[in-house]
Amino acid sequence: MAWKIYFIIVFIPATIHCVFGDQDITSLCATRNTTPIGQTCQKACTKDQDCPKKRLKCLCDGECGMSCVTPRSSCPWPVILETANVSLKQETWNFGDQMLVHCHPGFKMANGQEMAQSRCQGDKKWSVTAACDVESTCMDPPSIEDGYFVKNGQFVEGALIQYGCNAGYTLEGPEFTKCLENKTWSNNVPTCKKVYCPPPPEIKEGILVAVKKSEYEVSEVIYYMCKRNFFMDGSHSVTCMADGQWSEGPACRARCKVPVQRSQVIYKGQKLWVTEIDEGLVHHSENVEFFCQNKTQACSYIASGQCFDGVLTPPPCYEEPTWVQYTFFSKRLVSEISSCQEL
Repeated sequence: MAWKIYFIIVFIPATIHCVFGDQDITSLCATRNTTPIGQTCQKACTKDQDCPKKRLKCLCDGECGMSCVTPRSSCPWPVILETANVSLKQETWNFGDQMLVHCHPGFKMANGQEMAQSRCQGDKKWSVTAACDVESTCMDPPSIEDGYFVKNGQFVEGALIQYGCNAGYTLEGPEFTKCLENKTWSNNVPTCKKVYCPPPPEIKEGILVAVKKSEYEVSEVIYYMCKRNFFMDGSHSVTCMADGQWSEGPACRARCKVPVQRSQVIYKGQKLWVTEIDEGLVHHSENVEFFCQNKTQACSYIASGQCFDGVLTPPPCYEEPTWVQYTFFSKRLVSEISSCQEL
């Protein structure tokens, strides 16, 4: 009698735990009444001998109860769900193995849970878990005149909305608002105010070609002209920008007097005396080449100077001939002697 009691105590628990661990045999292997939702039940059994093939074993198959299943059968993997992440509790996806379903942020199951377990069934399918549906959300944020809002996903708790304005308008008020736990938005609704530019700036020695107004609309273009003998440096127009400022305007640059009296220079590729240059002036940004002397070799070479807004500075090597040199020894002027390149 003692031997029989020992057998019952040891054998039955070992049979239960090798299949289900610590789970309740009553709930998992109840008598089959109806086919569970999302599961195809296999042949019912009470022992392995009830199964038609040797490779089938009589095991508990969840709500289907004791069924003839293939222990090494596997379920599909990987599994991709639109609103949830899935992971395995173990390294395999065979019969009886479990998969964890974690809802994405902002989604929950019907019972309020964010995670559930799915089991690989005898029909080679994962057991059905409640769908991850979007949580209750804030109402759509108010639209704004002459503006818009940018959303990223659903209007769930914690979601941020960014407001912006159409071209020619600027945002007044908070740029962002957040969906709160009580399903309201955190900030007041901003507004979009039309942007204007003030009158464009005057430029020295320039003329503004425009109808004078107290304010100008975004994208409006104004033109400039320079007075006679002044060179326009930069764009001849400015544009009213979205921030209420004008684009960078031009400058009217003065011509430069060529600072020589008794020497020739090279201007626009020609060797000329200053008197041969119109009014002895060159335009802003133009280059003039001066003759310098290599005193060791007694030859000449050229060095450049550039006109900038009325100032043309000769290169350091240039020396202005004296009146005596120019009057009595003109053929010995630096501009008239042989070039160093010719030696």
